[in-house]
Amino acid sequence: MKKTILLFLSLSITSIVFSQNSEEAKSLLDEVSTKMGAYENMYLGFSQTLSNEDAGINEDDEPPIRGVINLQKEKYSLNYLGNKFIYDGNKLYVINNDEKEISITEGDLDGDDGFIYPSKLLTFYKDGYNFDMGKLQNINGRKIQFVTLNPIDSNSDIVKVELGIDAKTKHIYKLVQTGSNSSKTTFTITTFKSNQVLSENFFKFDKQKYLSQNYTID
Repeated sequence: MKKTILLFLSLSITSIVFSQNSEEAKSLLDEVSTKMGAYENMYLGFSQTLSNEDAGINEDDEPPIRGVINLQKEKYSLNYLGNKFIYDGNKLYVINNDEKEISITEGDLDGDDGFIYPSKLLTFYKDGYNFDMGKLQNINGRKIQFVTLNPIDSNSDIVKVELGIDAKTKHIYKLVQTGSNSSKTTFTITTFKSNQVLSENFFKFDKQKYLSQNYTID
């Protein structure tokens, strides 16, 4: 009888601690979303690395891929791998500068391949994830609090997402995404600017500009 009572108490305490941990993680993510979402716009310079222990790929095997993105609510302009992506809130324009080809689709990318797209950076966690507080790490003199997000869908292409949050600024510093194929993609924000002066047409696609440069538009 005593063992049964002790087991029940142990399970109850574990459940309470887990619940508090999850609520603390959710509260921090909400704070980050509110803080960063309040800016008129954001400029993010980032680096991306890839690793996969199963395939023998280490994070420092190749130089990091670098990119820049301007975000304004759900609109974005992304320069990545030599291509430019413009999402104006309605249509997505993918500009392949090497091939001089442009594809246009209605709506943003839907994330069916498990990737977290720029327009959802501050909101993706609100649907389909459980949360855990991770480690507090000192990275280059900055205190970075990690939060682990585990997909509720067991068939998700994402196994887990680890968000590193600057404990002082409440800005996202790092995003580590582990896929179902054991690959780990790490995005680190290297430059952050907010409330930049942008033209009214910054997130608009200039069709005539690219036609004059002999781009093919699908």
